[in-house]
Amino acid sequence: MSEIAIVGTGYVGLTAGACFAHLGHRVSCYDIDESKISKLSNGEIPIVEEGLEALVKEGLQSNKLSFSTDPQKTVSECEVVFLCVQTPQLPDGTTDTSMIDSAVSQIAEFLPENSVLVNKSTVPVGSAKKVFENLKRSDVEVVSNPEFLREGTAVNDFLNPERIIIGSENENAAQIVAEMYKKIEAPVLITDPISAETIKYSANAFLVTKLSFINSIAAVCEGVGANIDDVIEGISYDSRIGDKYMKPGPGWGGSCFPKDTKSLIHMAGKAGYDFRFLDTAVAVNEEQFDRVVSKIREAVGGNLNEKTIAIWGLTFKAGTDDLRDSPSIAVINRLLSEGAKVKAHDPTVSDNKEGIPPQVLIVDDPIVACDDANAVVLLTDWDEYKSIEPNEVLKRISDPNLIDTRNVLDVKEWKNLGFAYQGTGR
Repeated sequence: MSEIAIVGTGYVGLTAGACFAHLGHRVSCYDIDESKISKLSNGEIPIVEEGLEALVKEGLQSNKLSFSTDPQKTVSECEVVFLCVQTPQLPDGTTDTSMIDSAVSQIAEFLPENSVLVNKSTVPVGSAKKVFENLKRSDVEVVSNPEFLREGTAVNDFLNPERIIIGSENENAAQIVAEMYKKIEAPVLITDPISAETIKYSANAFLVTKLSFINSIAAVCEGVGANIDDVIEGISYDSRIGDKYMKPGPGWGGSCFPKDTKSLIHMAGKAGYDFRFLDTAVAVNEEQFDRVVSKIREAVGGNLNEKTIAIWGLTFKAGTDDLRDSPSIAVINRLLSEGAKVKAHDPTVSDNKEGIPPQVLIVDDPIVACDDANAVVLLTDWDEYKSIEPNEVLKRISDPNLIDTRNVLDVKEWKNLGFAYQGTGR
């Protein structure tokens, strides 16, 4: 019998399942997608995430990890069941919890007596209470256990977390969930479900404000002639500030930050508070996309119409194949709206996946993307871009313009070859 059941094999569910199995638990994962379950059962994973494939294969080989499309088989003998389904954003900024509702309805009757249902999905405040009501099972305790996984480092984040948050009105249920993490050394905070749910949103909101702040400081540096790298180093020595989430770039995005930020703004408004501070952080981020396009426009002579722009990087960050709310896509859409032609490369993208405008030409070599281009723009800091030889680009590009939004390329090296270089805050 499995100790743990995971409902949903997306990014969070698959990572949690594989990691719990690695910690020695027997884990059964459930999903309605038959094709995905078939592939996972053979050790094929649908996402790019460092170390995850190895853990899945390890779990399968040790018989600690299994996958199924049968909800009864998955949960009926498990003491602890984790809900790990998607909670996407609706057009009005609210969170779509329909998949949570659907998952609960699928498993409710099969949950063992006195089991614990753990909501690990990022959900609006008050969701634990709603799940309990939808269960219609007074014998099942509902616990909130938010995830704090970063795409690209999710496995390490799960196994080496900075904290474990457990929200429950029942001390015994909280301790049962805490026991699942006993092999992990990290502070464990047991609180009420509403506080646990609020912690997740608060953490992400704070991080986006740091990112919007440092991008604003980078803009100031460009105006006054300061070097953002030195400014960051100087302020990060202050222990009250630190250096995490203090790298300027083309803007923040991904599957969590935009969604969770807007959701918190909405929840605050519903609770009677106008979260203007967070509204500003979002507005600053939108402006950052425009600032990048302005730099590109300036580089090619003030008019993007019929200009060819080479884009390096499409995912919202390196180390993942996730295109959701990617700054790269936001920039590309703006370029296309002004009549530019776009050729793009990304190590994880081989065709026009959902989210990439069909007008974009996807190529399999970053150098080839520069053929006859009027500018090359680095938007995602993949390691392979850092090792590109500038003279190879020079042979291909029509106009030697470089916009390095992540500040990862050697300024002197590219300038010495005649490239007109623009960074962020430099």
